[in-house]
Amino acid sequence: MCYVVATFSPATGARSPLDGRCRILMVAHAGPVGQTERRLFRGMASDYVILGTFVLVGVVFVVVTVTLSNMLSHQRPSFEKGRTYECGVEPVGPPWVQFRIGYYVYALLFVVFDIEVVFLYPWAVVFSRMGAFVLLEMAVFVGILVLGLLYAWKEGALTWR
Repeated sequence: MCYVVATFSPATGARSPLDGRCRILMVAHAGPVGQTERRLFRGMASDYVILGTFVLVGVVFVVVTVTLSNMLSHQRPSFEKGRTYECGVEPVGPPWVQFRIGYYVYALLFVVFDIEVVFLYPWAVVFSRMGAFVLLEMAVFVGILVLGLLYAWKEGALTWR
């Protein structure tokens, strides 16, 4: 899919050539050639203003809520509040315990293959409107993930010890 700026001058009746596969962004050409480009730029600039507004509102919201939370909360530190808490039970042993790296590798592999589903779902929804090239691209994507899974399996990262 491509997008073009199609111009039409009412005075001369001249039209710009269009390909049948393209969408028309702008159809009117009311003045000198530079006006069309300026109108298109103004439309794109307003999109950035909207995006910037959302980002600014998000940042202001986070700053205000964190600041209010710190100002309004009770801050009375004590020895009891500073102790390690494990589900209401007194902790046993030192608080700094090393875990085996296998737990982290297993979790990381889960996240990688879980994210694969995030990419597969939108593709599957619009698959009927896409061509064979997109099917080939997805086959390459899934193939790379399968190779990674086979490598992890071969290295023993999927066995729980």
